[in-house]
Amino acid sequence: MRIISGTHKSRQFHIPDHLGIRPTTDFAKEALFNILQHRIDFEGMNVLDLFGGSGSMSYEFASRGCSEIITVEKNLKCCEFIKKTLSGFNLSTIKVIKMDAFNYLKMCTDTFDIIFADPPFKLENIARIPSVVFEQKLLKENGILIVEHPSDVNFSEIRELTETREYGTVNFSIFGNK
Repeated sequence: MRIISGTHKSRQFHIPDHLGIRPTTDFAKEALFNILQHRIDFEGMNVLDLFGGSGSMSYEFASRGCSEIITVEKNLKCCEFIKKTLSGFNLSTIKVIKMDAFNYLKMCTDTFDIIFADPPFKLENIARIPSVVFEQKLLKENGILIVEHPSDVNFSEIRELTETREYGTVNFSIFGNK
């Protein structure tokens, strides 16, 4: 895996097999950030990265100038991997929280410019993520929510949905405040 762009462009990190995660592929990550870079000035943005996994998306946001990234991951081994990688990259803008993502959303009082969620594709309640984010009012004005999901998850009934993009087996649904 590598960081696609920004101050840490081309930095590589290797995800151990024992973490048992499905990180966003470089291809899908590059495609998503190509879409976002035409809409967002990342400089100074604050980001919530749910289901942090390897931390790949958090590293990408930090490399592009986001000022604060909170990465929520409940797996202790993944949290330890992210922290170790952060120290090697010298990225101080990322804070790792070991917690269930839905519990974090319910207790969170902050608001974010960007919320990115990459839940395990077998998670039963993926479709609840946008509802919880909007019910809790976690996005700033003009903020966006991005949910990475398999093709069998359909968000078309959620009025805040602005678009869905498909990249092989990976889909990104993008939501905004309306």
